[in-house]
Amino acid sequence: MERDTDLELFRTLAERLKHAHALVQRLDAPESVRRTLTRRLLAITAAAKRDLGGAARRLDGFLAELEARR
Repeated sequence: MERDTDLELFRTLAERLKHAHALVQRLDAPESVRRTLTRRLLAITAAAKRDLGGAARRLDGFLAELEARR
């Protein structure tokens, strides 16, 4: 049962990361800014391999920051 929950959390996080990458690519900002944001997303992705909950919290903060830029 716990494995199913972890798998669902991973799927949800993966979809949210995919969405975040799309938002960054569409962002009206210099390439250097988009590159920096993409690197942060890659770091969140790497963190998800060790700590799904922590990565989800980091992604929440990232998305809030990204929304504030718009």
